[in-house]
Amino acid sequence: MDKEHPMTTNDHDVTPEVKLTPAQWRQRLTDAEFQVLRQAGTEAPFIGEYTDTTTEGVYSCRACGAELFRSTEKFSSHCGWPSFFSPLAEDRVRYITDTSLPGSPRTEVRCAACDSHLGHVFAGEGYDTPTDLRYCINSICLTLEPAQGQEHDS
Repeated sequence: MDKEHPMTTNDHDVTPEVKLTPAQWRQRLTDAEFQVLRQAGTEAPFIGEYTDTTTEGVYSCRACGAELFRSTEKFSSHCGWPSFFSPLAEDRVRYITDTSLPGSPRTEVRCAACDSHLGHVFAGEGYDTPTDLRYCINSICLTLEPAQGQEHDS
């Protein structure tokens, strides 16, 4: 566990429930989805479908369909990507230390069901939320299922 973020693990040996070959993932995902979900890329800020969405519902992993976040935990962070202060349940995501950028390591968030990259989680930024966390998640990694009677606003 990492002292800066209590949920960080370096557990690279997790066996996901959904296991596909890279070729199978390429058939299932668009090139842009594959680049972010399977190759840990990042979509450009402020262009994602769910950046400013306020529709009530559940956000699922675009790769495997696992439910990950609820709209009730989504908040406006003005960072350019959808932000959540908590996952739907702790067993829905997993964390690894990301040292891909020089400087301070970040905490990467992955789908626990298929091990797809979702984004990163940050602590201590001072947002007025029930937790001290900001799950900064790429829109392209998510699919929103609006609550009954809700229409998706974009």
